[in-house]
Amino acid sequence: MRISELEGKRVAIWGYGREGRAALAALRWRLPRQPITVFCSDNEAESIRAMEDPNLTIDTSVDGNKLAAFEIVIKSPGISPYTSPAVDAALQGTRFIGGTALWFGENAGARMVCVTGTKGKSTTTALIAHLLRAGGKRTALAGNIGQPLLELIDVEPPPEYWAIELSSYQTREAVHPQVAVVLNFFPEHLDWHGTEARYFQDKLALVTEGAPRIAVLNAADPRLVGLSVPDTTRVIWFNDADGWHLEDTDLYRGPLLVMDTRRLPLPGRHNRANLCAALAAVEALGLDATWLAQSAFEFKPLPHRLQSLGLRDGIEYVNDSISTTPYASLAALDCFKGRSVALLVGGYDRGVDWGAFADRMVTDAPKLVVTMGQNGPRIHERLKPLAQGGRFGLFEAGELEEAVRIARDRLEPSGVVLLSPGAPSFPRYKDYVDRGRHFARSAGFDPDLISAIPGLGVA
Repeated sequence: MRISELEGKRVAIWGYGREGRAALAALRWRLPRQPITVFCSDNEAESIRAMEDPNLTIDTSVDGNKLAAFEIVIKSPGISPYTSPAVDAALQGTRFIGGTALWFGENAGARMVCVTGTKGKSTTTALIAHLLRAGGKRTALAGNIGQPLLELIDVEPPPEYWAIELSSYQTREAVHPQVAVVLNFFPEHLDWHGTEARYFQDKLALVTEGAPRIAVLNAADPRLVGLSVPDTTRVIWFNDADGWHLEDTDLYRGPLLVMDTRRLPLPGRHNRANLCAALAAVEALGLDATWLAQSAFEFKPLPHRLQSLGLRDGIEYVNDSISTTPYASLAALDCFKGRSVALLVGGYDRGVDWGAFADRMVTDAPKLVVTMGQNGPRIHERLKPLAQGGRFGLFEAGELEEAVRIARDRLEPSGVVLLSPGAPSFPRYKDYVDRGRHFARSAGFDPDLISAIPGLGVA
Protein backbone atom coordinates (compact mmCIF):
# COMPACT_ATOMS: atom_id res chain seq x y z
CA MET A 1 0.00 0.00 0.00
CA ARG A 2 1.25 3.49 -0.91
CA ILE A 3 0.98 6.30 1.62
CA SER A 4 -0.91 8.32 -0.97
CA GLU A 5 -3.68 5.69 -0.88
CA LEU A 6 -4.43 6.71 2.73
CA GLU A 7 -5.46 10.21 1.74
CA GLY A 8 -9.11 10.88 2.54
CA LYS A 9 -9.55 7.59 4.39
CA ARG A 10 -10.32 7.10 8.07
CA VAL A 11 -6.83 6.29 9.43
CA ALA A 12 -5.52 5.46 12.89
CA ILE A 13 -2.12 4.57 14.32
CA TRP A 14 -2.19 1.99 17.10
CA GLY A 15 0.87 2.05 19.33
CA TYR A 16 3.30 4.92 19.72
CA GLY A 17 6.67 3.29 20.26
CA ARG A 18 9.44 3.89 17.76
CA GLU A 19 7.52 2.23 14.91
CA GLY A 20 4.40 4.26 15.69
CA ARG A 21 6.37 7.50 15.83
CA ALA A 22 8.00 6.68 12.50
CA ALA A 23 4.58 5.99 10.95
CA LEU A 24 3.16 9.29 12.16
CA ALA A 25 6.20 11.23 10.95
CA ALA A 26 6.00 9.60 7.50
CA LEU A 27 2.28 10.30 7.15
CA ARG A 28 2.70 13.87 8.27
CA TRP A 29 5.54 14.37 5.77
CA ARG A 30 3.48 13.06 2.86
CA LEU A 31 -0.07 13.94 4.03
CA PRO A 32 0.27 17.04 6.21
CA ARG A 33 -3.50 17.68 6.58
CA GLN A 34 -4.73 14.08 6.85
CA PRO A 35 -6.85 13.50 9.98
CA ILE A 36 -5.22 10.78 12.07
CA THR A 37 -6.18 9.21 15.38
CA VAL A 38 -3.39 7.82 17.56
CA PHE A 39 -4.15 5.11 20.12
CA CYS A 40 -1.44 5.33 22.76
CA SER A 41 -0.68 5.31 26.48
CA ASP A 42 -1.25 8.25 28.82
CA ASN A 43 2.49 8.97 28.95
CA GLU A 44 2.82 8.91 25.17
CA ALA A 45 -0.15 11.22 24.76
CA GLU A 46 1.75 14.12 26.29
CA SER A 47 4.38 14.18 23.55
CA ILE A 48 1.68 14.05 20.86
CA ARG A 49 -0.24 16.94 22.40
CA ALA A 50 2.96 18.96 22.36
CA MET A 51 2.90 18.84 18.54
CA GLU A 52 -0.20 21.06 18.57
CA ASP A 53 -1.44 19.41 15.39
CA PRO A 54 -5.16 20.18 14.88
CA ASN A 55 -5.57 17.12 12.64
CA LEU A 56 -4.41 14.68 15.32
CA THR A 57 -6.82 12.97 17.72
CA ILE A 58 -5.49 11.10 20.76
CA ASP A 59 -7.22 8.15 22.41
CA THR A 60 -5.66 6.41 25.41
CA SER A 61 -8.08 3.47 25.45
CA VAL A 62 -8.79 1.02 22.68
CA ASP A 63 -11.40 -1.61 21.92
CA GLY A 64 -12.84 -3.36 18.90
CA ASN A 65 -15.62 -0.85 18.30
CA LYS A 66 -13.24 2.10 18.37
CA LEU A 67 -10.89 0.41 15.91
CA ALA A 68 -13.82 -0.56 13.68
CA ALA A 69 -14.50 3.13 13.06
CA PHE A 70 -11.40 3.25 10.84
CA GLU A 71 -10.79 1.90 7.38
CA ILE A 72 -7.02 1.53 7.94
CA VAL A 73 -5.20 1.00 11.23
CA ILE A 74 -1.39 1.15 11.16
CA LYS A 75 -0.43 -1.01 14.11
CA SER A 76 2.88 -1.48 15.87
CA PRO A 77 4.55 -4.87 15.19
CA GLY A 78 4.13 -6.13 18.75
CA ILE A 79 0.31 -5.98 18.54
CA SER A 80 -1.04 -9.34 17.43
CA PRO A 81 -3.71 -9.38 14.70
CA TYR A 82 -4.90 -12.75 15.98
CA THR A 83 -6.40 -11.54 19.27
CA SER A 84 -9.01 -9.06 20.41
CA PRO A 85 -9.57 -6.20 19.84
CA ALA A 86 -7.87 -6.51 16.42
CA VAL A 87 -9.94 -9.55 15.45
CA ASP A 88 -13.16 -7.81 16.49
CA ALA A 89 -12.41 -4.79 14.30
CA ALA A 90 -11.20 -6.87 11.36
CA LEU A 91 -14.51 -8.74 11.33
CA GLN A 92 -16.20 -5.37 10.85
CA GLY A 93 -14.01 -4.48 7.87
CA THR A 94 -11.02 -2.66 9.36
CA ARG A 95 -7.76 -3.36 7.57
CA PHE A 96 -4.63 -3.65 9.72
CA ILE A 97 -1.20 -2.94 8.26
CA GLY A 98 2.23 -2.09 9.62
CA GLY A 99 4.87 0.44 8.76
CA THR A 100 6.76 -2.29 6.91
CA ALA A 101 3.88 -2.63 4.42
CA LEU A 102 3.88 1.12 3.77
CA TRP A 103 7.64 1.15 3.18
CA PHE A 104 7.42 -1.74 0.71
CA GLY A 105 4.61 0.07 -1.08
CA GLU A 106 6.88 3.06 -1.55
CA ASN A 107 9.99 1.08 -2.56
CA ALA A 108 8.88 -1.47 -5.12
CA GLY A 109 11.90 -2.45 -7.20
CA ALA A 110 14.53 -1.45 -4.64
CA ARG A 111 17.52 -3.80 -4.41
CA MET A 112 16.95 -5.35 -1.02
CA VAL A 113 17.87 -8.38 1.05
CA CYS A 114 15.30 -9.32 3.69
CA VAL A 115 16.40 -11.61 6.52
CA THR A 116 14.29 -13.59 8.94
CA GLY A 117 14.67 -16.64 11.19
CA THR A 118 14.25 -17.42 14.86
CA LYS A 119 17.87 -16.73 15.76
CA GLY A 120 20.76 -14.93 14.11
CA LYS A 121 18.79 -12.55 11.89
CA SER A 122 20.26 -9.34 13.34
CA THR A 123 23.85 -10.54 13.01
CA THR A 124 23.21 -11.88 9.50
CA THR A 125 21.55 -8.64 8.37
CA ALA A 126 24.39 -6.57 9.82
CA LEU A 127 26.94 -8.86 8.14
CA ILE A 128 25.22 -8.38 4.77
CA ALA A 129 25.34 -4.60 5.17
CA HIS A 130 28.98 -4.80 6.25
CA LEU A 131 29.94 -6.92 3.24
CA LEU A 132 28.08 -4.67 0.79
CA ARG A 133 29.72 -1.58 2.23
CA ALA A 134 33.11 -3.28 2.06
CA GLY A 135 32.38 -3.69 -1.66
CA GLY A 136 31.85 0.07 -1.98
CA LYS A 137 28.04 -0.07 -2.07
CA ARG A 138 25.95 2.60 -0.33
CA THR A 139 23.76 0.41 1.88
CA ALA A 140 20.92 0.91 4.35
CA LEU A 141 20.75 -1.29 7.47
CA ALA A 142 17.26 -1.10 8.95
CA GLY A 143 14.13 -2.89 10.08
CA ASN A 144 13.69 -4.98 13.20
CA ILE A 145 17.39 -4.61 13.96
CA GLY A 146 16.78 -1.20 15.49
CA GLN A 147 15.71 1.43 12.93
CA PRO A 148 12.18 1.40 11.48
CA LEU A 149 12.11 1.40 7.70
CA LEU A 150 9.78 4.40 7.65
CA GLU A 151 12.49 6.51 9.28
CA LEU A 152 14.42 6.14 6.01
CA ILE A 153 11.54 6.58 3.60
CA ASP A 154 12.91 9.66 1.81
CA VAL A 155 16.64 9.41 2.46
CA GLU A 156 18.79 11.20 -0.12
CA PRO A 157 20.71 10.07 -2.00
CA PRO A 158 18.92 6.72 -1.92
CA PRO A 159 21.02 3.68 -1.01
CA GLU A 160 22.07 1.21 -3.68
CA TYR A 161 21.09 -1.70 -1.47
CA TRP A 162 18.90 -2.37 1.56
CA ALA A 163 19.75 -4.93 4.26
CA ILE A 164 16.49 -5.43 6.16
CA GLU A 165 15.79 -7.56 9.22
CA LEU A 166 12.19 -8.74 9.54
CA SER A 167 10.63 -10.31 12.62
CA SER A 168 7.85 -12.87 12.36
CA TYR A 169 5.49 -9.94 13.04
CA GLN A 170 6.58 -8.25 9.80
CA THR A 171 7.28 -10.99 7.25
CA ARG A 172 3.79 -11.01 5.74
CA GLU A 173 4.25 -7.35 4.77
CA ALA A 174 7.34 -7.86 2.60
CA VAL A 175 6.51 -7.94 -1.12
CA HIS A 176 8.85 -9.20 -3.86
CA PRO A 177 12.25 -8.61 -2.26
CA GLN A 178 15.18 -9.27 -4.54
CA VAL A 179 16.65 -11.73 -2.01
CA ALA A 180 14.96 -13.33 1.01
CA VAL A 181 17.10 -15.14 3.60
CA VAL A 182 15.54 -17.64 6.02
CA LEU A 183 17.94 -18.91 8.67
CA ASN A 184 16.26 -21.38 11.03
CA PHE A 185 13.17 -22.20 13.05
CA PHE A 186 12.51 -22.83 16.73
CA PRO A 187 9.16 -22.23 18.48
CA GLU A 188 8.94 -18.59 19.59
CA HIS A 189 6.43 -15.75 20.03
CA LEU A 190 3.60 -18.24 20.48
CA ASP A 191 1.65 -15.67 22.51
CA TRP A 192 1.56 -13.40 19.43
CA HIS A 193 1.00 -16.04 16.74
CA GLY A 194 -1.29 -18.28 18.77
CA THR A 195 0.13 -21.62 17.62
CA GLU A 196 3.48 -23.03 16.58
CA ALA A 197 2.08 -23.85 13.14
CA ARG A 198 0.98 -20.26 12.57
CA TYR A 199 4.37 -18.98 13.71
CA PHE A 200 6.08 -21.04 11.02
CA GLN A 201 3.51 -20.00 8.42
CA ASP A 202 4.00 -16.32 9.25
CA LYS A 203 7.78 -16.62 9.09
CA LEU A 204 7.75 -18.52 5.83
CA ALA A 205 5.37 -15.99 4.28
CA LEU A 206 8.48 -13.99 3.38
CA VAL A 207 9.10 -16.69 0.75
CA THR A 208 5.74 -18.36 0.15
CA GLU A 209 3.76 -15.12 -0.19
CA GLY A 210 6.45 -12.47 -0.64
CA ALA A 211 7.67 -14.30 -3.76
CA PRO A 212 11.29 -13.09 -3.74
CA ARG A 213 13.41 -13.36 -6.88
CA ILE A 214 15.90 -15.50 -4.92
CA ALA A 215 15.42 -17.37 -1.62
CA VAL A 216 18.57 -18.13 0.38
CA LEU A 217 17.68 -21.06 2.64
CA ASN A 218 19.41 -23.15 5.31
CA ALA A 219 19.97 -26.70 4.05
CA ALA A 220 20.44 -27.85 7.67
CA ASP A 221 16.85 -26.97 8.65
CA PRO A 222 14.40 -29.76 7.70
CA ARG A 223 11.43 -27.36 7.59
CA LEU A 224 13.15 -25.41 4.85
CA VAL A 225 14.35 -28.41 2.87
CA GLY A 226 10.75 -29.45 2.29
CA LEU A 227 9.45 -25.93 1.61
CA SER A 228 7.34 -25.34 -1.49
CA VAL A 229 8.46 -22.06 -3.06
CA PRO A 230 6.78 -20.03 -5.82
CA ASP A 231 7.67 -21.02 -9.38
CA THR A 232 9.21 -17.58 -9.92
CA THR A 233 11.62 -17.95 -6.99
CA ARG A 234 15.10 -19.40 -7.40
CA VAL A 235 16.53 -21.19 -4.34
CA ILE A 236 20.14 -20.96 -3.17
CA TRP A 237 21.20 -23.15 -0.25
CA PHE A 238 23.79 -22.46 2.44
CA ASN A 239 25.08 -25.05 4.91
CA ASP A 240 25.23 -27.25 1.82
CA ALA A 241 28.35 -28.85 0.32
CA ASP A 242 27.70 -27.17 -3.03
CA GLY A 243 27.34 -23.70 -1.53
CA TRP A 244 28.67 -21.68 1.40
CA HIS A 245 29.32 -24.00 4.33
CA LEU A 246 31.63 -24.79 7.23
CA GLU A 247 33.85 -27.81 7.69
CA ASP A 248 34.99 -27.63 11.29
CA THR A 249 36.35 -24.05 11.48
CA ASP A 250 37.07 -23.70 7.76
CA LEU A 251 34.79 -21.71 5.44
CA TYR A 252 34.12 -23.20 2.01
CA ARG A 253 32.37 -22.07 -1.16
CA GLY A 254 31.52 -25.45 -2.63
CA PRO A 255 34.86 -27.33 -2.85
CA LEU A 256 36.89 -24.09 -2.55
CA LEU A 257 38.51 -23.39 0.82
CA VAL A 258 38.04 -19.66 1.45
CA MET A 259 39.46 -19.11 4.94
CA ASP A 260 39.89 -20.27 8.51
CA THR A 261 37.17 -18.64 10.64
CA ARG A 262 38.75 -18.98 14.07
CA ARG A 263 39.90 -15.35 14.23
CA LEU A 264 36.57 -13.91 13.15
CA PRO A 265 34.76 -11.65 15.65
CA LEU A 266 31.81 -14.07 15.57
CA PRO A 267 31.64 -16.24 18.71
CA GLY A 268 30.15 -19.70 18.24
CA ARG A 269 29.66 -21.96 15.26
CA HIS A 270 26.09 -20.68 14.82
CA ASN A 271 27.43 -17.17 14.18
CA ARG A 272 29.89 -18.46 11.60
CA ALA A 273 26.94 -20.21 9.93
CA ASN A 274 25.30 -16.79 9.81
CA LEU A 275 28.30 -15.64 7.77
CA CYS A 276 27.57 -18.44 5.30
CA ALA A 277 24.04 -17.10 4.91
CA ALA A 278 25.29 -13.52 4.48
CA LEU A 279 27.83 -14.51 1.84
CA ALA A 280 25.20 -16.52 -0.05
CA ALA A 281 22.90 -13.48 -0.02
CA VAL A 282 25.63 -11.13 -1.28
CA GLU A 283 26.49 -13.61 -4.00
CA ALA A 284 22.81 -13.78 -4.96
CA LEU A 285 22.96 -10.03 -5.60
CA GLY A 286 25.70 -10.66 -8.17
CA LEU A 287 28.74 -9.58 -6.12
CA ASP A 288 32.00 -11.50 -5.65
CA ALA A 289 31.34 -12.94 -2.20
CA THR A 290 34.58 -14.94 -2.15
CA TRP A 291 36.56 -11.73 -2.42
CA LEU A 292 34.36 -9.92 0.12
CA ALA A 293 34.57 -12.73 2.69
CA GLN A 294 37.88 -11.41 4.04
CA SER A 295 36.17 -8.19 5.15
CA ALA A 296 34.30 -10.20 7.79
CA PHE A 297 37.43 -9.91 9.95
CA GLU A 298 36.64 -6.20 10.34
CA PHE A 299 32.99 -6.78 11.32
CA LYS A 300 31.92 -5.15 14.59
CA PRO A 301 29.81 -7.61 16.62
CA LEU A 302 26.36 -6.50 17.73
CA PRO A 303 25.69 -5.80 21.41
CA HIS A 304 23.74 -8.16 23.66
CA ARG A 305 24.73 -11.16 21.53
CA LEU A 306 27.37 -13.21 23.37
CA GLN A 307 28.96 -9.87 24.23
CA SER A 308 31.89 -10.11 26.63
CA LEU A 309 31.63 -7.18 29.04
CA GLY A 310 35.03 -7.89 30.57
CA LEU A 311 36.52 -9.24 33.78
CA ARG A 312 35.68 -8.43 37.38
CA ASP A 313 37.81 -10.11 40.07
CA GLY A 314 38.77 -12.93 37.71
CA ILE A 315 35.22 -13.61 36.47
CA GLU A 316 34.16 -12.87 32.89
CA TYR A 317 30.65 -11.52 32.34
CA VAL A 318 28.95 -12.30 29.03
CA ASN A 319 25.77 -10.54 27.92
CA ASP A 320 23.55 -12.65 25.64
CA SER A 321 20.33 -10.85 26.50
CA ILE A 322 19.06 -11.28 22.91
CA SER A 323 18.59 -14.99 23.76
CA THR A 324 14.83 -15.59 23.89
CA THR A 325 14.57 -19.35 23.31
CA PRO A 326 16.07 -22.33 25.17
CA TYR A 327 17.85 -23.28 21.93
CA ALA A 328 19.66 -19.94 21.96
CA SER A 329 20.79 -20.60 25.54
CA LEU A 330 22.19 -23.97 24.47
CA ALA A 331 24.02 -22.38 21.53
CA ALA A 332 25.54 -19.86 23.94
CA LEU A 333 26.71 -22.64 26.27
CA ASP A 334 28.45 -24.34 23.35
CA CYS A 335 30.74 -21.31 23.04
CA PHE A 336 32.18 -21.87 26.52
CA LYS A 337 32.84 -25.59 26.63
CA GLY A 338 35.65 -26.47 28.97
CA ARG A 339 35.12 -23.40 31.16
CA SER A 340 33.40 -23.01 34.50
CA VAL A 341 30.05 -21.38 33.60
CA ALA A 342 27.16 -20.03 35.63
CA LEU A 343 24.17 -19.75 33.29
CA LEU A 344 21.36 -17.31 34.08
CA VAL A 345 18.03 -18.33 32.50
CA GLY A 346 14.41 -17.24 32.69
CA GLY A 347 12.13 -14.35 31.85
CA TYR A 348 8.64 -13.95 30.44
CA ASP A 349 6.73 -17.23 30.27
CA ARG A 350 5.37 -17.90 26.79
CA GLY A 351 4.75 -21.56 27.49
CA VAL A 352 7.78 -22.70 25.47
CA ASP A 353 8.93 -26.27 26.14
CA TRP A 354 12.28 -26.50 27.95
CA GLY A 355 12.55 -30.25 27.34
CA ALA A 356 15.45 -30.07 24.87
CA PHE A 357 17.32 -27.79 27.28
CA ALA A 358 16.76 -30.24 30.13
CA ASP A 359 17.97 -33.13 27.97
CA ARG A 360 21.25 -31.31 27.37
CA MET A 361 21.73 -30.81 31.12
CA VAL A 362 21.92 -34.60 31.48
CA THR A 363 25.03 -34.82 29.32
CA ASP A 364 26.53 -31.34 29.03
CA ALA A 365 25.54 -29.08 31.92
CA PRO A 366 27.38 -25.94 33.05
CA LYS A 367 28.76 -25.70 36.56
CA LEU A 368 25.54 -24.10 37.74
CA VAL A 369 22.20 -22.81 36.47
CA VAL A 370 20.42 -19.88 38.12
CA THR A 371 16.74 -19.51 37.26
CA MET A 372 14.90 -16.20 37.47
CA GLY A 373 11.92 -14.30 36.10
CA GLN A 374 8.32 -15.30 35.50
CA ASN A 375 9.10 -18.75 34.12
CA GLY A 376 12.03 -19.28 36.49
CA PRO A 377 10.05 -21.51 38.89
CA ARG A 378 8.82 -23.71 36.01
CA ILE A 379 12.35 -24.12 34.64
CA HIS A 380 13.66 -24.78 38.14
CA GLU A 381 11.14 -27.59 38.72
CA ARG A 382 11.99 -29.09 35.32
CA LEU A 383 15.71 -29.17 36.17
CA LYS A 384 15.53 -30.13 39.83
CA PRO A 385 15.53 -33.93 39.33
CA LEU A 386 18.47 -33.62 36.93
CA ALA A 387 20.58 -31.60 39.37
CA GLN A 388 20.35 -34.21 42.09
CA GLY A 389 23.59 -35.99 42.77
CA GLY A 390 25.65 -32.88 42.05
CA ARG A 391 25.59 -33.08 38.25
CA PHE A 392 25.31 -29.26 38.31
CA GLY A 393 24.38 -26.61 40.82
CA LEU A 394 20.81 -25.30 40.62
CA PHE A 395 19.75 -22.07 42.28
CA GLU A 396 16.67 -19.88 42.18
CA ALA A 397 16.68 -16.07 42.14
CA GLY A 398 13.91 -13.51 42.18
CA GLU A 399 15.55 -10.74 40.18
CA LEU A 400 18.57 -10.35 37.92
CA GLU A 401 20.72 -8.68 40.59
CA GLU A 402 20.24 -11.67 42.89
CA ALA A 403 21.02 -14.08 40.04
CA VAL A 404 24.29 -12.26 39.31
CA ARG A 405 25.24 -12.30 42.99
CA ILE A 406 24.54 -16.04 43.34
CA ALA A 407 26.54 -16.80 40.19
CA ARG A 408 29.47 -14.64 41.26
CA ASP A 409 29.63 -16.13 44.75
CA ARG A 410 29.52 -19.73 43.48
CA LEU A 411 32.11 -19.21 40.73
CA GLU A 412 34.90 -17.61 42.72
CA PRO A 413 37.76 -17.33 41.98
CA SER A 414 37.17 -17.61 38.21
CA GLY A 415 34.72 -18.58 35.50
CA VAL A 416 32.02 -17.10 33.24
CA VAL A 417 28.72 -15.57 34.30
CA LEU A 418 26.59 -16.01 31.18
CA LEU A 419 23.28 -14.19 30.84
CA SER A 420 21.46 -16.16 28.14
CA PRO A 421 17.89 -16.14 29.42
CA GLY A 422 16.13 -18.20 26.75
CA ALA A 423 13.02 -16.09 27.32
CA PRO A 424 11.70 -12.61 26.44
CA SER A 425 12.47 -9.63 28.65
CA PHE A 426 9.01 -8.11 29.08
CA PRO A 427 7.17 -7.09 31.18
CA ARG A 428 10.05 -6.67 33.62
CA TYR A 429 12.09 -4.79 30.99
CA LYS A 430 11.23 -2.61 28.02
CA ASP A 431 13.22 -4.91 25.73
CA TYR A 432 16.29 -7.15 25.62
CA VAL A 433 18.52 -4.05 25.45
CA ASP A 434 17.12 -2.80 28.74
CA ARG A 435 17.73 -6.24 30.27
CA GLY A 436 21.30 -6.33 28.95
CA ARG A 437 21.99 -2.88 30.37
CA HIS A 438 20.66 -3.99 33.77
CA PHE A 439 22.94 -7.03 33.65
CA ALA A 440 25.92 -4.77 32.91
CA ARG A 441 25.09 -2.51 35.85
CA SER A 442 24.61 -5.50 38.17
CA ALA A 443 28.02 -6.84 37.14
CA GLY A 444 29.73 -3.47 37.68
CA PHE A 445 30.02 -2.24 34.05
CA ASP A 446 28.86 0.98 32.41
CA PRO A 447 25.71 0.15 30.40
CA ASP A 448 26.16 3.19 28.16
CA LEU A 449 29.29 1.63 26.68
CA ILE A 450 27.67 -1.62 25.52
CA SER A 451 24.43 -0.88 23.68
CA ALA A 452 25.01 0.99 20.42
CA ILE A 453 24.35 -1.04 17.25
CA PRO A 454 27.11 -0.19 14.75
CA GLY A 455 26.16 0.65 11.20
CA LEU A 456 22.44 1.44 11.51
CA GLY A 457 21.02 3.66 8.81
CA VAL A 458 22.70 4.47 5.52
CA ALA A 459 26.44 4.36 4.89
